[in-house]
Amino acid sequence: MSPSPEHLNNHHRNTLRQLFEEPESHNIEWHAVLSLLAAVGSVEEHHDGTVTVKVGPHIEYLDRPASKDIDPQMVADLRQLLARVGYRG
Repeated sequence: MSPSPEHLNNHHRNTLRQLFEEPESHNIEWHAVLSLLAAVGSVEEHHDGTVTVKVGPHIEYLDRPASKDIDPQMVADLRQLLARVGYRG
């Protein structure tokens, strides 16, 4: 069974929608992304600013962005991660 956004709250569904929006959104907040990732998998924050994310069998290592919003490359990386486990916007 593929994941379904119904188990996510409105805030998480909104963040998921933003991640898959075309054209790409440029104001997706890091804290909202972390909240979504924790809802669909597990998130471990490290003292050096890196974050280990596990969603299904996939593990990604993310660097905390310099600003409050994530950059376009992280949007692309997160789209790939979430799509691999069946999430869509």
